[in-house]
Amino acid sequence: MINRYPLWKNLLIALVVSWGAIYALPNIYPPDFAVQVSREQAGVAVGVDALDAVSKAFDEQGIEYFGSGVIEDNKALFRFYDDETQLRAKDVAQRALHDLPEPHIIALNAAPTTPEWLRSIGAEPMKYGLDLRGGVHFLMEVDTAKAIEDRVGGMEAEIKRMLRDRTDRIRYSGVEKPAEGVLKFMFANEDLRDRAKSKITDSYREFDIITGEEGDSAFVQLTVTDASVREMEDFAVSQNLQTIRNRVNELGVAEPLVQRLGRNRIVVDLPGVQDTAEAKKILGKVATLEFRMEAQPDAPRSSTITYEYEGRDAAVEKDIILRGDRVFDAQVGFDPDSGLPQVNITLDSDGGELMHRATRHSIGRRMAVIFIETKTRDKYELVDGVEMRTQVPYIEKKVVSLATVQAALGVKFRITGLDAGEARELALLLRAGALAADMFIVEERTVGASLGAENIELGAISVTVGLGLVLIFMLAYYRVFGLAANIALATNLVLLVAVMSSLGATLTLPGIAGIVLTVGMAVDANVLIFSRIREELKNKMSPQAAINAGFERAFVTIMDANITTLIVAVILYSIGTGPVKGFAVTLSIGILTSMFTAIMGTRALVNFMYGGRNVQKLLI
Repeated sequence: MINRYPLWKNLLIALVVSWGAIYALPNIYPPDFAVQVSREQAGVAVGVDALDAVSKAFDEQGIEYFGSGVIEDNKALFRFYDDETQLRAKDVAQRALHDLPEPHIIALNAAPTTPEWLRSIGAEPMKYGLDLRGGVHFLMEVDTAKAIEDRVGGMEAEIKRMLRDRTDRIRYSGVEKPAEGVLKFMFANEDLRDRAKSKITDSYREFDIITGEEGDSAFVQLTVTDASVREMEDFAVSQNLQTIRNRVNELGVAEPLVQRLGRNRIVVDLPGVQDTAEAKKILGKVATLEFRMEAQPDAPRSSTITYEYEGRDAAVEKDIILRGDRVFDAQVGFDPDSGLPQVNITLDSDGGELMHRATRHSIGRRMAVIFIETKTRDKYELVDGVEMRTQVPYIEKKVVSLATVQAALGVKFRITGLDAGEARELALLLRAGALAADMFIVEERTVGASLGAENIELGAISVTVGLGLVLIFMLAYYRVFGLAANIALATNLVLLVAVMSSLGATLTLPGIAGIVLTVGMAVDANVLIFSRIREELKNKMSPQAAINAGFERAFVTIMDANITTLIVAVILYSIGTGPVKGFAVTLSIGILTSMFTAIMGTRALVNFMYGGRNVQKLLI
C-alpha cells in the first residue's frame, strides 16, 4: 500500500527514538557544585577520620553542604548550592586535612545528579569543555629534535664501545657528524671498515648504512631511517604524555584532559583551575629513579638505607648503581617460557655499562628500584594575625620493585616475578620519572568560571532562538507537513544529545555552534522534500503519488548534500585543534541524526497522517 511503512520499520523508528529519549534524559539533571576528597595513594578509600574532620570544619565555618560526604569510587563528595561556597569549602577542607598523617587530594568537581536507574544502564550527561566550565588550557610542544639528537648520541657511544670491545677490537680514526641524525665513522683501511659495517649492521637496524672512500681513509656512514625517527619521536611524546598525566593528578583536577595533538604537541586542559602559576609548577616538577642493590644481611647499618616495601622494611645499599635518566624505555611484555608478565627495560650505553659492573658479581641478590618524587605540602602560618597557606617542597621516596638478579645485566634486561597490574605500574613509573624530551608552552589560555557559565547561557539562547524561528517558519509555510518536520527536528536534537552523551563526547562552545548549524541543515532536507511534493501536485499528480515522489526523488539530492558536508567535517576533525574538533564532532553526529529524522522520521509521521487514506488535498 502506498505511503505505508511495514511494521518492522515503524518499530525500528520507535526503538531508536525511545533509546534517544532515555540516553538524552540525564542532561536535564544539572550537576551539583562539589568538593571531592580522595587519598593520594591510588585505590585507597577515604577514611572516616577524614570525613569527620572535613564535616566538622564545614560546620564550624558555617558552610552549608548536603550529600554528607558520600563515598563513591573511594572518593568523598561534599555538595553545595553555589560555586562561591564551593570555592570557600575547598580551602577549608585543605586546612582541615592538613594535620592528618595520610596525604589527601582536594578537588573541585561537578557531582552528577543523574538517577541511579539511568546510571545503571550507562546513561550519563554530556561533559562540558573548558570554554563552558572555566579553567586553564596549555598547548605544549615537545622538542623531538633534541630527543633524537640525544638518542643518536647515545647510540654513538654504544657503537664506539662495541668497536673497542676486546674480543674483536676495531680501531676507528674518528667520528664526524655531517648532518642531523648522521654519523660517519672513519677507518684507516677498507678491511677495518667492512668489519665495522658488518658488526654495526647486526646490532643497529635504526640506520641506513653506506660505505665509501675519502682520500686515504674509508668510512661507514650511518643515517637514521625515517621509520626510526618517527619511532623516537613517538616514544618521546608518548612518555611525556604519560608523565604529564601523572603530574596533573597532583593538581586534584576532577576531569583533566591530556591528549596528543599532531606529531609533537600535547594539549592540557585543567577544568576548574584558575592559577596558571600553580599549574606550570606541577607540570614541571621533578621525579626520578634510582637502582640500588639490596643490602647483605651482615652489612653495617651505616652503609644501608631502609625503606618500607609491601608492609615490611627493606634495607638497600647507599651506593647507587644508576639513576632513571639512564632509562630509555620500559615496556610491559611476557616471558616467552612461562607466559608471565615482565618489564623490558632499555638503558643508554653508559647505564648499560654501570648496570653490568654492578650485577655481574651479584647474581642471586635482589635489586631495588626506588621512585623519587619532589612534592609539596601545605604549611599554615600566622602573618599579621591572618593564617596564610604556603607550600613547602619535600622529597618522597618509595621502593616500587625488589627483584632477584638472575644474570649479569647490560643495556637491555627484564624484571620478572610480577603480576599484570604490578608490571604495568612499574613500566609506567620507570617511564614517567622524568620527561623524555624538553617541552615548552606555545599557547596558554585561562577561562573564568563565570565566563564559562555565561557561554552556556548564551549558547542555550542561540539554540533556542534558532530552533524557535525554524519551527515557526516551517509551521507557517508548510502547515501540517511543517508540523511533521518540527516533530522530526525536535527528535533530531534529542538523538544528537543522546549520541554525544553515550559516546562521552565533550560539548564546547564551537560544538554549540555545530548544533545550531545542524538545526538548519536538518530542516533543509525537509524543505527539499516538501518543495518536490508541491511541484508534483502542480503537475496534477495525485496527493498520495506526490508524497511518494517527493520523498523518493529528493533522496539522492539530500544524500549528496549531507555526504559532502560529512566529508568536510571529517577533514576538520582530522587536521583541526581542540575547538575545531568540537565543532566537527557535533556537526558529524548532527548530519547522521538529521538524515535519519528528516528522511525516515518525517516520512513515518506523514504516513501516519495521510498513508493508506483517500486524500483529496494536502495541507502543504
